[in-house]
Parts: sequence; C-alpha cells; structure tokens
Amino acid sequence: MGKRMKTSAALLFVVSVSCLSFALNVHAFRCGDEIVGTGDSKARVLIKCGKPTFQEKVGAKKSTRTKGQKRVAADKQYVYDAKHSAAKGVETWYYNCGKDDFIYVLTFERGVVVKEDTDGRGRGASECRGR
Repeated sequence: MGKRMKTSAALLFVVSVSCLSFALNVHAFRCGDEIVGTGDSKARVLIKCGKPTFQEKVGAKKSTRTKGQKRVAADKQYVYDAKHSAAKGVETWYYNCGKDDFIYVLTFERGVVVKEDTDGRGRGASECRGR
C-alpha cells in the first residue's frame, strides 16, 4: 500500500468516526445551553430544563429479584408481587417547546433518564428553557 493510499484511508476513517459522533448527539434534548441525556437524574434535568409542561407516572416495568436478595419494604414507587418481582418506578416528563419545535418526552426509571423521544410538534409559545 502506498503512502497516498494510507493517508486517504486514515482520512476516511477520521471523517467516518467524526460523522458517527455527531449522529449520536442529534437526539439529545437541549435546554438553552445545556444538554440532557440518558443517565441524567431528575434533579439534573430540573436544574437544566426547569419544570416540565406535564408529568405522568407510567405503570411499572417489572424485574425479577434473584433468590437470596434482601426484601425491601413495599412503598408507592417499588411494589413486590407474589413472585417477588420488583416494579421500577417509571415516569414520563413532557416539554412543549412551542409551535416551531417539538414536544420532547423524557422517560425516567428509578429517577434516571433512560429514553428520550419526541411526541409530535409543539403548540403555542415555548415552555422550554432557552427557547
């Protein structure tokens, strides 16, 4: 392989990796100068984005405990059934960013963002910080 081919291959690799890294950030929810993403806590989202337009508790997603784990007392957020499956507290926050933007949906499990999505176009004036 000639020096020119090696240089071209290296340049192609760098450009490809750069394009992939930009594609990963496309779905991030931007609050003014801040970005919210998976792994962020409810507290961090509130600090960066303010109160959501609407919040809802969305049922529960179950995960089975392994035998021998300590049983935790049931409360409103974590419930145990007869098979000792723990239900994770799942909550969805909606941010209406106005008629020229989207309604952004953040899904939390146990207080941490696990999914970001949109739910159509926003309506009226933006209720999103920095927009």
